[in-house]
Amino acid sequence: MQFAKSIEKLRASEIRELMKLASDPSIISFSGGMPNNDLFPVDVMEKITQNLSIADKKKAFQYGPTDGIPALKESLAKYLQSKGLPLDGNKILITTGAQQAINLITKVLVDPKDRILTEDPSFIGGIAAFNSYDANVEGIAMDEGGINIAALENAMKNGEKPKFLYVIPYFQNPAGTIYSPERKIELLDFIEKHDLPMLEDDPYGELWFDEEVKGWVKPMKAIAAERQTVGAGFKPAPTYKDNIMYVGSFAKILGPGFRLGYMLAPSELVDKCELAKQSQDACSSTYTQVLASAYLQSGQLEPYLEALRPKYKKRAQIMLDALDKYMPKDQGITWTKPRGGFFVWATLPENIDSSDVFKIAVKNGAAFVVGRAFDPKGKKNNGMRLAFSGADENKIEEGVKIIANAVKEVLN
Repeated sequence: MQFAKSIEKLRASEIRELMKLASDPSIISFSGGMPNNDLFPVDVMEKITQNLSIADKKKAFQYGPTDGIPALKESLAKYLQSKGLPLDGNKILITTGAQQAINLITKVLVDPKDRILTEDPSFIGGIAAFNSYDANVEGIAMDEGGINIAALENAMKNGEKPKFLYVIPYFQNPAGTIYSPERKIELLDFIEKHDLPMLEDDPYGELWFDEEVKGWVKPMKAIAAERQTVGAGFKPAPTYKDNIMYVGSFAKILGPGFRLGYMLAPSELVDKCELAKQSQDACSSTYTQVLASAYLQSGQLEPYLEALRPKYKKRAQIMLDALDKYMPKDQGITWTKPRGGFFVWATLPENIDSSDVFKIAVKNGAAFVVGRAFDPKGKKNNGMRLAFSGADENKIEEGVKIIANAVKEVLN
């Protein structure tokens, strides 16, 4: 067979390959960036399902509108408005996971060889979507506060104008970083200055660990709309908030098996994405949309999140304590200290290949995802993503010890 040129840039997802290890009970797996099975709201969802009317149950088995069933769109609109997100001039599109939302936006905006700027490291699913349309993906370095604005400015000077900037500002995958309030304002000023569209991906924003960062997770699309409304010394720009495409997901707060995500974006773009979606899957699962809508209407979401946050915080702290205890000192090894989300990102010396560490660690019973999976160019491999979210908290320390010993062996 003669394959399309677009498939040549796709590389096997190391996450998907490594997630196979999660089913092996002998492996302590930090590889899958997924919720913990024991924390799903199974009992609540079972009651919601039982309480659905016969009419709603029948509706759940039927095809639905491409843009999403009206009940879910209405429930979701209220939820997004509670976060300050603007519906005026924007539309909601329900998608089959946030991955599809990213894919659709790329499909309708990007031609082969167009530039896309991303964080470095970045989400493998986003990179894969961009590569599938033969985009030139360019990573921009990050620091503790978020994406580096000076590096962004340099990127804008060196090459054609990018089609958009892709960021995960809240407990980023894979780094676990949250953007500081100051950096978010700097980034908003940057995209306004350059009239640059931005794709704001927010799957983890509800999973903050402490009250201080609770105020940091307000979406930039919401802040942009607020600044336009009240002024705040911001130069008027009628389409400014509409330059931001906001993507979210039910995967991390209800479950990945729902396969539900959404975008809130300018109406013209959503209309194009809806057309593109019709050729992909016609509509997302009506069954899970009915359940998700009923869940949002039930008022159970916030109590569930309040119970969920301290559990993930505990797992994160166990991992951080274990890293402090077992990882070699004075070897130039650093790791992030997440304040929400699912991930710790460890950086090894540049001459160390995390694949070598992985081979030793997995042989001894622990797994993680190597750094190359998150490099927009697929080359740099001295990072490690450690997902604490899905692991048994009683095995996190043991798993970190195995990985730290593998690091020591490679260093020696």
